[in-house]
Amino acid sequence: MLLTRSLRWSASVLQLPMARFSTTLRQCSTKRNEETADGKPEDGGGKQGSLIVRTNLFESAAKKDKQTYIEMVKIFEKRSVHRRNHVEFIYAALRHMEEFGVNKDIAVYKALIDVMPKGKFIPTNIFQAEFMHYPRQQQCIIDLLEQMEDNGVMPDYEMEAMLVNVFGKKGHPVRKYWRMMYWMPKFKNLSPWLLPNPVPDDALELARLAVERMCSIDPRSKIQVFDTQEVESAIDHTWVVSGQSGEQSELLEAHDRQEPVYIEGPFVIWLRNRSINYYVLKSAPKPLPPIEETDDPDDVSNLHNPYVGLDLRFRKRPGSGSAVSTRRRSVHEQEDGIIYAICCTGSSTKDSLLSWIRLLEKESGNGALSSLAVLFKFTSPTSEVMVSGAETSTVQQ
Repeated sequence: MLLTRSLRWSASVLQLPMARFSTTLRQCSTKRNEETADGKPEDGGGKQGSLIVRTNLFESAAKKDKQTYIEMVKIFEKRSVHRRNHVEFIYAALRHMEEFGVNKDIAVYKALIDVMPKGKFIPTNIFQAEFMHYPRQQQCIIDLLEQMEDNGVMPDYEMEAMLVNVFGKKGHPVRKYWRMMYWMPKFKNLSPWLLPNPVPDDALELARLAVERMCSIDPRSKIQVFDTQEVESAIDHTWVVSGQSGEQSELLEAHDRQEPVYIEGPFVIWLRNRSINYYVLKSAPKPLPPIEETDDPDDVSNLHNPYVGLDLRFRKRPGSGSAVSTRRRSVHEQEDGIIYAICCTGSSTKDSLLSWIRLLEKESGNGALSSLAVLFKFTSPTSEVMVSGAETSTVQQ
C-alpha cells in the first residue's frame, strides 16, 4: 500500500516539469510560425520579396539598357545569400532581354549563369548524372543556352568553366554547351553572302545589301541607286535601288515589241532578322526552246579534242543531219519568264516603280522600254493595274 502511494506521488512530481517543458516548446514553435507568416525570416528573403524581385524589378525600370540590366542581376545576388528562387529570376530575366536590347550579348548570359549556386548541383554518382540531378535548375540553364542559340550567340570557353563549376562535367547543360560548340562554328560563316552583325537599321543600306545578294548570280550586274526626284512627273519622292547586268539589257532589247513586260511583287527577302520587299521586271512565261541532240553520245568513232581549235566547237559538223542549237541559255531565262531587272524602293508604291521604269529608260541599253507596255502584277489582291506606255501612263480597272 505504501509502495503504491509512493510510486503515484513520484509519478505526479515527474510529470510537472515535463508539462512546463512542453509548454515552452509549444510557445517557441508558435513564435516561429508567426514570424514566417509576417514574411520576415532571419536572412531577409522570402517568397513575397522574391516575387517582387521577379516581377517588378525588370518591369519598373525607367532606363532599359545593358547597365541597368546588369545592376538588377547584382541586386538579386546581394539580396539573399542563399539566392532562393534563382530559377524564377533567370526565367524572368530571359523574358525581358529583348526589351533591354541585351539578347545578343554573351556577357549578360554569363551574368545569369553566375546567379546559380556553385557546387550544389554537381552529381556524385552515375544515377544522378543520367537522371538529371536537380532537373529544374538544369532545364533552366538549357533554356538559356537555347535562347543563345536562337539569337546566334556563340558561347566561349569561359562559359564552359562556369557551367562545370555549377553542374559538373556530367551535367546536361555542359553537354548542351558541347553540342553548340561543335555545330555553331560550322554554320557561322557558311553563307557565301556575308552580312554585318547586327544588320543595319537603315532601309537604304538594307536594300543595297539585298539587291547585291540577289544579283550576285551574275558577276557583271551593276547596282545603282536612283532618286525619283529626277523624274518630272514623279509624285512619290524616294530612293530606288536597282540591279541589272549587261546581259539583261541585251535580253530586254531582243524582247518582242508586241508583248508587254511585267513588274511583279512584292517578294520578301530576309537578311538575318530583317526583311525587305523587292520587285522584278520580267517577261511572260515562255517555253524554252529545246536543244536538239543529233550526235550519238555513245559513238566514239569520231572524237574531237575541245582544247584544239576552240572555234570549231560551235560549227556544223560534216555528216550531221541538222544544225545543233549552240545558243547558250542565260541564267536570267527561267521557266516563269525572263528576268530583266530587280529593284527595291523606299515606299513600295506604284508611282515609285513607275519612276524606276522611267529612270531605266535613260540608262544605256534600255531604250526598248520606251516602246514597251509595262503591266503591274502584284502578289497581293488589288483591283487596278497600272500600264506604262511610251509617253503616257493610264490606269485600267
